[in-house]
Amino acid sequence: MTEKHARPKRRRRVLRITLLLVAVLILGTAGAGWWAYSHLNSNIDSVDLDQAIGDNRPKKVVANAQNILVLGSDSRAGANADLDHGDVSGARSDTAMLVHIPEGRAKATAVSIPRDTLITRPECKDGKGKTLPSAKRVMFNSVYSLAGPACVVNTVEQMSGVRVDHFVEVDFAGFKGLVDALGGVTVTLDKPMSGAKGGLKLDAGTHRLNGTDSLKFVRTRYGYGDGSDLGRIGLQQQFMMAMLSEIKKQDALGNPARLYKLADAGTKSLTTDSDLASLTALSDFAQSMKGVDPDTMETIMLPVAYDKVDPNRVIVAEPQATQLWEALRTDQKVPASAKNSPAKG
Repeated sequence: MTEKHARPKRRRRVLRITLLLVAVLILGTAGAGWWAYSHLNSNIDSVDLDQAIGDNRPKKVVANAQNILVLGSDSRAGANADLDHGDVSGARSDTAMLVHIPEGRAKATAVSIPRDTLITRPECKDGKGKTLPSAKRVMFNSVYSLAGPACVVNTVEQMSGVRVDHFVEVDFAGFKGLVDALGGVTVTLDKPMSGAKGGLKLDAGTHRLNGTDSLKFVRTRYGYGDGSDLGRIGLQQQFMMAMLSEIKKQDALGNPARLYKLADAGTKSLTTDSDLASLTALSDFAQSMKGVDPDTMETIMLPVAYDKVDPNRVIVAEPQATQLWEALRTDQKVPASAKNSPAKG
């Protein structure tokens, strides 16, 4: 065979090999992408709120406004056991915030509900389908342990008249994982945190906290301020703002590698309503919220007063609470009078 005839054959062979390698790379990349998507999707647990609650729900007043109930669960199950050594069974809603994002989605308001608030629990079904009758003067954080997240959503809707569009629940392990995936979160204290009862000990000033210390920070009660649950809410709100600012600073939503790391950490311990229970739905929702600036977010504690029967508990303060809920329900600015809580912590 002459050199002239051999060259085209070699070129065709090289071309075939090149095309084969490109095909392998494309298929490999697609396979990795599909694996990552399936992996993250499978991490997410969900609850169908409409099925669990039924028709007894408030009407939505402003179509394009959003209300998201964010729950932090204190479950000691699985990986959570190593992060908190308290001898406590079951789980409670350790943190509860109703985040209102108005029409236009340029700012947000986060309302923290004190866990020690005495409320009326509506009739609910527990995880096994058993009906629990309505009960008065029960602690807010006990609703989760008795009947699960759907009943917490139902309770918030009944006490506020505000339709909850979505709920997101993260437990200890998920919270720690999110902070570590960010490489830590920076907080500033205006006075020392003493580390009482096994809590975190910090001097006044600025600190970069890893996931484990961040969890201790948001759960600190006796080592800072007046040692009350109401005082702890201030730390939780401060940390939430710092964490959102860190996500914005790192452009985490615009960096695919960092976004995957965050999503993998967060979804491992994530429960949502069924409408958010996929990576696509969560991503679309996150993108729609990119206009919300942490610097303009308002944090409010639900106005409460000390209970006259049990001073270790609080009750919803009126008329402040009604004013607050009405402002959120109708997508209006929260009046100053609605932020005046008789019990301050």
